[in-house]
This record gives sequence, C-alpha cells and structure tokens, in this order.
Amino acid sequence: MKKIEKGKPQLFISARQIRKRIDELANQINEDYRDRIPIFIGVLNGAFIFLSDLIREIKINCEIDFMKLSSYGDQKITSGQVKMIKELNCDVKGRDVIIVEDIVDTGLSIKFINKLIKKGKPRSVKIATLLYKTGISKLDFKVDYIGFEIDNKFVVGYGLDFAQKYRNLKDVYVL
Repeated sequence: MKKIEKGKPQLFISARQIRKRIDELANQINEDYRDRIPIFIGVLNGAFIFLSDLIREIKINCEIDFMKLSSYGDQKITSGQVKMIKELNCDVKGRDVIIVEDIVDTGLSIKFINKLIKKGKPRSVKIATLLYKTGISKLDFKVDYIGFEIDNKFVVGYGLDFAQKYRNLKDVYVL
C-alpha cells in the first residue's frame, strides 16, 4: 500500500464506486423520464465529468446545456456570494430540467440555480448531484438524485477542484 504524504489527497471514493453509482442514477433517470425529453444543465466547471459519464448512460432522448457560477474562487470556503459567469443558451419554458451539480454543500449555489431556472417557467426541475454534504445545507427543496452522501470534508478529484487543481483525478479524494 502506497503511503500518502501529509497534505496530499487521500482516497475517499473510488472510480469503481462512482461508476456503479452513476449506472444506478442513470437507470432511475431513464425510468423517470421514459416518455419525456429532459434538458440536463451541467454546472461548470465541477460537474462536467459527472455529467459526461452520466449522459453516456442515459438511454432516452435529451438535451444538454451548461451554466457557470462562482462562489469559491481559489478558497476552500465559499465567499457567500454567487456570481453568474456563463448563462444558459436554451429556453427552459415548459421543459423538464435536470440540474447536474458536482457537490451540494452549503446549498448557496444550488438555491441560486434553482431560483434562476424556475424563473424560466419549466415544466419540472430536478437536481442530480454526485456528492451531497449531509447536515450542511439548509434547502427548502429536495435533491432528487444523489450519488453519495458525505460528511463535511473538503474533497477533490472527478471534476472537483482546489484552486483549479485535482479535477483530473479519476477518484474522489479528501484534501
């Protein structure tokens, strides 16, 4: 077993565990949206790998769009302010929307996105996230598709970053 140096990321969720869970989530989404054509909205940059792997397992017709927000900058804790960096290109009016996030922790970003999307008068809005930090967020709506519930740890890999580093790791690590 390779020893992890102090200050280096430590394995938390393996690529195999992630793959298995994505298959389960995709199967559920395929069933839930059997006769519909949802729009998957990926939240950049963190969700791009999760959305990429998830969408390859989706067997129904669907569309994809992206939006980009920032609330962290290069810090480990949120600034408390969400700002829009890239807006949607699609019209969500009357559509089924699935927002795809890498992680829901404080809930600040997902609340912002949910409110913004609902202003567009979609038919429905559901949320899929790879990771959900239990006991941290105070949401007044549910997260519909959760890959893994985790404690309040700072994690990187599989799209998640610290100062734009570690996104390329195929597993999720605790930093």
